[in-house]
Amino acid sequence: MMHEILIVDGYNVIGNWPELAKLKQDDHLADARDQLLAQLAEYRKYEEARIILVFDAMYVPGITQRYDQYNLEVVWTKEDQTADSYIEKIAGELNNRLTQVTVVTSDQAEQWTVFSRGAIRISSPEFKKVIQQTKSAILRDAQHYQDVALRRRSPWNNQQLFRLEKLRDELSDDKAD
Repeated sequence: MMHEILIVDGYNVIGNWPELAKLKQDDHLADARDQLLAQLAEYRKYEEARIILVFDAMYVPGITQRYDQYNLEVVWTKEDQTADSYIEKIAGELNNRLTQVTVVTSDQAEQWTVFSRGAIRISSPEFKKVIQQTKSAILRDAQHYQDVALRRRSPWNNQQLFRLEKLRDELSDDKAD
């Protein structure tokens, strides 16, 4: 079975998603990072993919760390290392016959480099659309489960519900005439 790993260039995504770019522009970079983490965590729960979120240390000098938050791997590069170089390195290391690596970035040079190493690339705006589609799917699933739960609590059995549905349709047709 193929494992999927999603590597996200954090500041590239922040710069390309309008609501996050605005937070960064308004000097609320930490809030933009937190919102990105929350959206990726929700996506990860639904898609069950391993996600590595990479941030350059250039915006937060002195930080070089890796930690897990919301079941995401968050990596801060060393001060003299760019997120691009880190992503290119681990994309090459992690991509193999049993693992498919996808890199989220709009940086063209980085996209071509990871592509040459066998990884799939997706731009930050395209990934925003994927996130939005996933949110829609989550809402549809939640509505479905809510509907199923309502039916389970119903005193009617399936045959009775079918008859009621048929009667409702007949009455609706009569009103239309």
